[in-house]
Amino acid sequence: MPSNPFEDQLAEQIAALRRYALVLTRSRTEAEDLVQDCLAKALSCADQWQPGTDLRAWLFRILYTCHVSLLRKQQVRARAQQGEVPETSADPEQPRRLEVKRVLSALDRLPAAQREAIVLVALEDMKYEDAARRLGIPVGTLMSRLARGREALRRLMDEGVRPRLRLVGGKS
Repeated sequence: MPSNPFEDQLAEQIAALRRYALVLTRSRTEAEDLVQDCLAKALSCADQWQPGTDLRAWLFRILYTCHVSLLRKQQVRARAQQGEVPETSADPEQPRRLEVKRVLSALDRLPAAQREAIVLVALEDMKYEDAARRLGIPVGTLMSRLARGREALRRLMDEGVRPRLRLVGGKS
């Protein structure tokens, strides 16, 4: 049976999706479920992905959207079962999740070149040389993009950037 190029590329991204899901959920079980939801949605919407565009970014956007949808469903269920939940019984992980959303939203506002450099080095834990090779740029250029990106990220976080939700395939 001939292999499907889309599915082959998709399979190459699973480890990165797992790491990202773990950052979002802080639970291996929830992260695995989230990755499964993401992959199912990606496969069902494969015709919407445009070859030549960044598959990883498309998949991360799907994963994040699935995560936000799941959080909303959980909140609705909790409210329906218990009425309005008092602030004292809020999810103890909520502050961390909100901070992750703030960081991801700020990261989303960076220029693509800076965002790619930060994601490869910080999220993918790549060495500078490997990240530079992957982006097809000199190591010095990568380091410059990292420095500018980190500074811009700090400024955005200091400004109290609020999360922006983006729909898969939509504009923010």
